[in-house]
Amino acid sequence: MELLIMNIVKRLRKSSLLSLRKKHYYRRNQSTKAYLSTIMFASLVGTYLDLLLVGAGRYSFPSRPFSEIFTINILFTLFILPVFSFLIILVLKRLHPISRYLLLFICSLFVYIAEQIAEQFGLFIHSTYWKHEFSLFGYLLFFIVIWKFYSWQVSHK
Repeated sequence: MELLIMNIVKRLRKSSLLSLRKKHYYRRNQSTKAYLSTIMFASLVGTYLDLLLVGAGRYSFPSRPFSEIFTINILFTLFILPVFSFLIILVLKRLHPISRYLLLFICSLFVYIAEQIAEQFGLFIHSTYWKHEFSLFGYLLFFIVIWKFYSWQVSHK
């Protein structure tokens, strides 16, 4: 009887069930790290781009939280942009590569239109030198960089 129990225990120790459970946790943990680092990266890039463009006088945010401290809209760069980036990544990872870039262009087109609407509501003031096409291609490039950063995070476990 003791020999039978020892044999079962040895087989269980050699079983791949335990290693599968560990690998699954490891993969999920790595995926979470990739999401978090990408979201933080998107927030930092968005913040620095806004600081650069606001400092250059290309646009300004007349209505923003903590306007006496920040020249940029931190609500956008710290909350809206990271959430939007997270949602885009969730969808992109399920798409075929060609469809990914089509979706990224559609998202950029959405931002292009939303920016003009936000300007009508007084959330933005653009300089006379600003062309909204800058936003269309700028956000397309931004989303591609965010996607590539996420892909790099996932591939370098």
